[in-house]
Amino acid sequence: MAATTSPTSRPSRAPSLAKYEILEELGHGGMATVYRAHDRRLARDVAVKVLHPHLRDSSEIAHRFSTEARAVAKLRHPNIVEVYDVSSEEDEEQYLVVELLRGLTLRKVLGRLGPLPPEIAALLGVELAGALAHAHACDVVHRDVKPETVILEHVSLRVSRGPRGSVDPGSQDPSGLRGPVELPATTGQVPPEPVSADDPAAALGVLPAAAEEANAEVRVKLTDFGIAKLLDAQGVTSTGQVLGSPAHMAPEQIEGAEVDERTDVFGLGVLLYECMTGHLPFEGTNPAQVLRRVLEGEYPSAERERPVLGKAYSDILDRALAHDPDDRFSTMGEMKAALEGELARMEVSPRDGELARFFQDAKAYVAQHEVRVVARLKELGRAAHRAGDVHAQAAAYNRALAYRPQDPELLRVVTRMRGREERAAMLRLRAPPLLVVAALGVASFFVARALKKAPEPFLATPPSAVATADETSAPEPAPPQPSGPVEVASARVHIPLQPVAARSARAKELARRDLVIANVRPAFGVKVAVDGQPAVEATLGTRLSVDERTHELFFTCVDDVCEAQKRSVPASEKEEALSIEMRIKDAELSVEGAGSYTYQITQRPGTTFRDRTRVTMTRGAEPVTVVELETGVSRQATLKAGKMVPVSFVGP
Repeated sequence: MAATTSPTSRPSRAPSLAKYEILEELGHGGMATVYRAHDRRLARDVAVKVLHPHLRDSSEIAHRFSTEARAVAKLRHPNIVEVYDVSSEEDEEQYLVVELLRGLTLRKVLGRLGPLPPEIAALLGVELAGALAHAHACDVVHRDVKPETVILEHVSLRVSRGPRGSVDPGSQDPSGLRGPVELPATTGQVPPEPVSADDPAAALGVLPAAAEEANAEVRVKLTDFGIAKLLDAQGVTSTGQVLGSPAHMAPEQIEGAEVDERTDVFGLGVLLYECMTGHLPFEGTNPAQVLRRVLEGEYPSAERERPVLGKAYSDILDRALAHDPDDRFSTMGEMKAALEGELARMEVSPRDGELARFFQDAKAYVAQHEVRVVARLKELGRAAHRAGDVHAQAAAYNRALAYRPQDPELLRVVTRMRGREERAAMLRLRAPPLLVVAALGVASFFVARALKKAPEPFLATPPSAVATADETSAPEPAPPQPSGPVEVASARVHIPLQPVAARSARAKELARRDLVIANVRPAFGVKVAVDGQPAVEATLGTRLSVDERTHELFFTCVDDVCEAQKRSVPASEKEEALSIEMRIKDAELSVEGAGSYTYQITQRPGTTFRDRTRVTMTRGAEPVTVVELETGVSRQATLKAGKMVPVSFVGP
C-alpha cells in the first residue's frame, strides 16, 4: 500500500527527477541511496532507489541494477514488493521506483523480540515460501533471502525502556521474548519513529507504521532482488563471482557453482533457524570463518539449541539446510507444504490472524500460545500412545516438557516412557540368551519324559556307575536295581545358601534407584558430579544410578560459562525426575575510545553505554558488532559468558 504524505522541502544534494519530487533520504546501501519521493502524476508517495554516481560508469554494476528491475517487475505476488517504474537509458540518473512500505524489517523485529514462537516463525516461512515459489515459477532465484530483505508491513513495535535507555528485561519465558512489547493502543496520530541513515529498513525504503494502522493485517513482503539471477539471462555476473550475504549463502553459491531454487530453500532455512533459535546456524568472528562453516555443513541442531521447537520443526530445518542440494526440499512448494503440515498438526492456521495478534501484543500472545501448544502436545502424545507410535509420543511430550519443565503430569509420563524404553532395550539385549535357555529347558523336558517311559534294559548301566572325564577315584559299587521302571532325576545346580542376616545386608547394599534428568538448560554442555565423583555429561534423559541414601549433586558447565549449582537429593527408594536450570554468566564488554562517545551493540539495540557494560547471555559465546554512534565506526567482537572482552576504537 502506498502511503500518502504531504510533500516537504527537497533535501540538499538530492537528485533531480522529472517525474518524482524527492522528499527525504531514507537510507543508503552499497549500490544505491533510497529516497521517499512523491509521484507527481499519480499523487502518491513512493520509494526511489538511485544508483550511486560513482557506480554509474561500471557496466557490470549498472547491469546488475537493471537486472533487479527486470527481475522484480515480472513478479506479481502479494508477498513481493511491487516495482512501479525504472529509469531509461536517456535519464541522467539510474533509478528504480517501488512501493513505499510502512513497517519494520524482520531483522529489526528479531533485534527487539529475540527468537519468535515456533509457530509464528513457521507462519512467516509459509508466506515467504509462497513468494519464492512464485519467483521460481518465473525463473527468478532471489539468492539473498535474509531478515534484512523481509518487511513486516503495518507493524509498529515499542519496547519499554528502563533507566539510561536500557531495555527492560521483563520476565524470561520459553519464547525468548525480552520485555513487554506492544503496539500503540490509541487511534490518534502518533509521530513515526525516527529513521536513521544506517537503518536497514530505511535502506529498503521502509517507513514505520502509523498508529492508526496498528490493527491492520500484517503483511509479509520480500524485497531486494538486487542480486537475483534470471535463469533465462546470460552473463549477469562473471564466472566464479560470489554474490550474497555469507551467513545466508548456500554451499554451492559460495563455491560459484550453478544455483537454482534449492539455493533459496537453503536461504529460507537459515532465516527460519535464526527466527526460531535466536542465532544463525553458521557463525564466526569474520566472514571467512562463516563461509568455512557453511562449506563444512556443521551446525547445532535447532531442537538442541531451543527445545521448545520440538523435533518436527527441527527436522524441517535440517532438510532445508542439507549441504547437498539433492538432500534438500526439491522445490519451495515442498518446503511450504512441510511447514503447513506441521502448523495444521498443531491446529494453527494462517487464516486465523495469528501474525496480527502476535505483533499487536507479543507478550500476551506468547503466554496464551504456550497454554494452547502444551494442551495440543499432550493431546498428540495421548493419540500417539493409543496408536503405539512411541517416537511420535516421545516427540510430543518432550516438546511439551520443554515449555513446562515442572509439570507433574508430563514428568510422570516422560519418566515412565524412558523406563519402558530402557527395559525394552535390556530385553532386546537379553533375548538371545533367554531363547537359548528356554529351548534347552523344553528339550530337557522331552528327554526326561522319554527316559521315564524307556524299558529297563536301557538303564542296564546306571548313571552312578559312569565315570566322568575328570574323575580320578574309583566308582562306587552300583546299588541294586529295582524290578520296575526307574525315574531319572533331572540335573540341578546347587548354590549354597547364605545365612539370613548376610543375605539381608547384601540386598540392602544392592538397592538402587535412578535420578533422571527430565529437563536441562542449557541443552548441552552441562556436567554433573555425584558425591564428588568425576563429572559426567548431563543431557535430557540421562539416568544416574545411585543407592537409596542422600546424595549431593554438583552441576557445572563446559568452559565455566554457567554459575555452578549444588543440589541435595534426599534419601528415598523411588526414582526421581530432576529439572536443571543453569544460569549462564553475564559477559562484560570494555571499550577503549573517546571518553565522551557512546557505544551500542547492534544485536542489542536497546542498550547504549560509554566505557563498559554487562550483557546477559543465552549461550556461551556470541559474535556481535559494536558501533560508535557518534562516528558510525564499528568493530567486531565475540562476547564470552563470564569473561571481559576488550574492544578498541583507537586508531584506524
